[in-house]
Amino acid sequence: MAHTNLNNSDQHTVVIGAGTAGSIVAGRLAAAGHTVTLLEAGGQDTNPAIAELPRLGELWHGAEDWDYFTVPQEHASGRVIHWPRGRVLGGSHALNASIWVRGNPLDYDDWAAAGCDGWSWSDVGPVFEALENYDGAASPDNLNPRGKDGPIPVVGNYKRSPIFESIIAAAEAVGVEFNPDYNGDQQDGVSYEQLTIRNGKRCTTYTSYVKPLVEAGKITVRTGAIVEKLLIGGGAVVGVELHAGNNQEVEGVESEDPAARETGSGDVIRADQVILCAGALDSPKILMRSGIGPADHLREVGIEPIVDLPGVGENLHDHLLLPVIAEATSRAVDHQVDEQSISQTHLFWRSGPEQDRPDTQPIHFCVPMYDDTMTGPANAFTLHSGLVRPYSRGTIRLTGPSSADPAEYDPQIFADPRDRESLRASFRQAREMVRSAPLAEDWGAREVYPESDLATEEEENATWTGR
Repeated sequence: MAHTNLNNSDQHTVVIGAGTAGSIVAGRLAAAGHTVTLLEAGGQDTNPAIAELPRLGELWHGAEDWDYFTVPQEHASGRVIHWPRGRVLGGSHALNASIWVRGNPLDYDDWAAAGCDGWSWSDVGPVFEALENYDGAASPDNLNPRGKDGPIPVVGNYKRSPIFESIIAAAEAVGVEFNPDYNGDQQDGVSYEQLTIRNGKRCTTYTSYVKPLVEAGKITVRTGAIVEKLLIGGGAVVGVELHAGNNQEVEGVESEDPAARETGSGDVIRADQVILCAGALDSPKILMRSGIGPADHLREVGIEPIVDLPGVGENLHDHLLLPVIAEATSRAVDHQVDEQSISQTHLFWRSGPEQDRPDTQPIHFCVPMYDDTMTGPANAFTLHSGLVRPYSRGTIRLTGPSSADPAEYDPQIFADPRDRESLRASFRQAREMVRSAPLAEDWGAREVYPESDLATEEEENATWTGR
C-alpha cells in the first residue's frame, strides 16, 4: 500500500476491493479530487436480500458470498467451518448483521505499543466519531464521544422483537449488567445492538461513500474484476493485472481513461498508486500471488519471490460462535420479517477474572440458527455464545500461483486451550440464560440444542468434541 496524499489530485489511484475499507478510501480520495478506479471482484449490490437485514441468511452460499471454508480443524474434531465473505459491492458488510462495534480501546493501544504508529485509541477514536451519525445520547462521562454528523448511520432506535427484552432480562438475571452504549464509556454488559441502517434498510460504506460519487461521474467502478496480482516495478507497485477472461462491468463514466488501462492479454491497469483493501482473507492472497510473502512457501507453489515477507498469511484468527437454541413453548416469537433485524442484542463479557477486557461477545437471534446438521422447531431463538479475542493463530496458504487455485484457510481453532475454556464459559452462560425466569417462565423456553439434559462435564465434553 502506498502512502495516500489527499492533496495531490493529479494522481490516478486504483483501490482493490469495494468493501468497508475500500469504499471509504475510494470515496475520500475521489472527494479530494483524485482520479479513482475502484475494483470489485463481485457484482452489483442489487439483490433485495442485501437491503433487508432479516434475509442475510439467503446470501450465504449464494452469488454474493465467496463461500470460503476452513480446512478440517485438528483441535475441533476435524470440523470444517464456513466463512461467509462478501463478493459484492459493499463487501462483507453486505452479508453480515450490520452491527456497529468500534472495538475495545485497549486493543488499539496494544497495537500502538507493539509498533503500529497511529493506531492508539487516541488516534482512532476521533476517526470513529467522524464516521458516525449516531441517533443516541452521549454517554454520562463522555469518555468516548459519539459522532452525530458522519456519513454512516448508527441506529439504536428501531422496531424491536419482544423476545429481545426478555433476553436482556435473562442476561441481567445471570449477573450481566445492562449497558446502554457499548461503544461509549465502557464495553462490558448486555446491550441493544447499534445497526448501520437507514430507513430500516442496510447501509454499507459503499452506499454512503461511493454511490453518490459514482452517480456524479467521479469514481470508475469495475465489477467482476478479480485481481490476479500487483505489478511491481522499480521497487514500487505500478498497477494491477486482472484475471484473464473476466467480463468486467464499468460503472460511473462513459469510457475509461485509455492511459489508465491496457486492454488485451493480462488486462492491466496502470496507476500512480494502488491501495489494497481486499479484506483479511484476500489481501494476503493477492500479496503472495504478487511475490510478496514467505519466500519458501511462494516457491513451493510456483511463484518467484520478490519480497520475502514471512508475516503475510500468518496470524489468522476469527471470532467463534457456538449456538444454544431454545424453543419458545408458551408463546410465539413475534418477528416481522420485512421490518426487524433478526439480531438485536448482544453482550460483552469477561470469561474470567484474569481478563482485563471482554473476551466474549455472544450474539442473540430471534430465529433458530440451525446449521445443515441440525433440525428442530421453528418457533425458537438462538443465543450464540461467542469468543472475540482468541489466542490461537493460524495461516492462509496458496495451493498454486493463480487466483483460480483455491487457498487453504487454517485458523487452528482451539490450538490454544485457553480459547476452549473461554468459549465454554460463554456457552454455559447462554444455557443459564435459557433456564432463567425471563425466558423459561415468560416464554416457556426449552433448550433443543444441545440437549437440555446435558448436565455433567463429561456429557458437555461429548457435545464439544463429537458434533
